[in-house]
Amino acid sequence: MKKHIQNLNKAFENRIRLGIMSILMVNDWVEFGTMKEMLDITDGNLASHISALEKLEYVEVRKQFIGKKPNTMYGVTRLGKKAFNLHLDTLEKILKNRD
Repeated sequence: MKKHIQNLNKAFENRIRLGIMSILMVNDWVEFGTMKEMLDITDGNLASHISALEKLEYVEVRKQFIGKKPNTMYGVTRLGKKAFNLHLDTLEKILKNRD
């Protein structure tokens, strides 16, 4: 079990980051307001966690204007999908207590 715990990704230890990745894994792109509402967090809290995931290249951020209104969307990268799936596989192995 020790070897499995070492394979858990620290980036996903926080419940908000885990939530962000879970949402992005099943949606192509999610708008800032929708993500904030789904996670029930503040603007600043979402922005800081997205920033951390973006630095790891797990999340891609698209900013644009719709009319005169700013629009921010988030998507998971290929690297992010791979890292998150590995994290989930490791959790599954721990839960099944197998080598």
